Amino acid sequence: MSYDVATLRSRFPALAAGAAHFDGPGGSQVPDAVAEAVATTLLSPLANRGRVTAAERHADGIVLRARAAMGDLLNADSRGIVFGRSMTQLTYDLARALAATWGPGDEVVVTSLDHDANIRPWLLAAEISGATVRWAEFDPETAELTADHVAAVLSSRTKLVAVTGSSNILGTRPPVAEITRLARAAGALAFVDGVHLTAHVPVDVAELGADFFACSPYKFLGPHCGVLAAHPELLEGLRPAKLAPSTDDVPERFELGTLPYELLAGTTAAVGFLADLSGKGSEDAPRRERIVAGMTAVEEHETPLLARIEAGLAQLPGVVVRSRAAHRTPTLLVEFPDGDPQKAYRYLAQRNVNAPAGSFYALEASRRLGLGDTGSLRIGLAPYTNDDDVDRLLRALGDFVGL
Repeated sequence: MSYDVATLRSRFPALAAGAAHFDGPGGSQVPDAVAEAVATTLLSPLANRGRVTAAERHADGIVLRARAAMGDLLNADSRGIVFGRSMTQLTYDLARALAATWGPGDEVVVTSLDHDANIRPWLLAAEISGATVRWAEFDPETAELTADHVAAVLSSRTKLVAVTGSSNILGTRPPVAEITRLARAAGALAFVDGVHLTAHVPVDVAELGADFFACSPYKFLGPHCGVLAAHPELLEGLRPAKLAPSTDDVPERFELGTLPYELLAGTTAAVGFLADLSGKGSEDAPRRERIVAGMTAVEEHETPLLARIEAGLAQLPGVVVRSRAAHRTPTLLVEFPDGDPQKAYRYLAQRNVNAPAGSFYALEASRRLGLGDTGSLRIGLAPYTNDDDVDRLLRALGDFVGL
């Protein structure tokens, strides 16, 4: 499959309903191959993982293939891939395990740019352990979070720096590799929320310098579950709460209960779908190589569409775009003259254009922007967004502001 958007869209049954989807940051639509992988798994013989019966071997193979697929997607060691119900659940679990190693006088750095799933778990972990929380604040005028913002709150007492790879409401992409180098120099670990980043660009966890990297397959065309990538040796040093009979092996010791095999099969299928997007190279080429080509194709497809939307919004009276960072994913946060983003949300929905309004769990960022808990309208692109979608969006927004 080459990156022809019309052909690509034909693989997404949900698009036949006719909506223009600019709600990808909240969850992408799913291609047929992913749904088929989920259904096939549920209809096949399954059991608890093992190597004796065919059902046991089938379940084990599903898990191992999913770990390998996510390892290739993130350029991470598959032995450190942990699956969970969601990124939020995984972050809370990890925060509790790390908090057991902290105490009074230790410090944790969080940023106001982040989704609450990369803030609240660390605040609660700090409270439990007696550690102090230090805030790195982004610039609301430029929407930039710089390495200097983080450096200003680092110290020799810092145990962990939690930072987003890309803001889910502003699209801002902080200089993560520079921030993680600063964290390492201070003797701290770095946790990167890659949920929004992974959906739009090739990701290399090693290059980013992340000790922990979390993402969500349902944001990149997969099913609803969460993924945490870490160095296996780092996971070996942590003792999460677990059931007594469950294995103490890594990464299994971090996975509570039986894994959702059907969702893991869907995750593998989603990674395979992304690997085929560019149409470059043969099927014999390494999957990581094809993934990088596929995600590069996604970025090259979305970038000009974003530019078209930005140019169109610039022509609308009174509309203010708050997504101003120089380096970002294709996401726009938009304010309107009457100040009620919910009106715009409902107006677009009536025209079958899906672009929701709110704070989108980026509560601290929304407050820092002066938008309060109600937030504003968010426009996010996806690999299947096309020119017709953009035309419909701009027409509807023009009508909404009375142009």
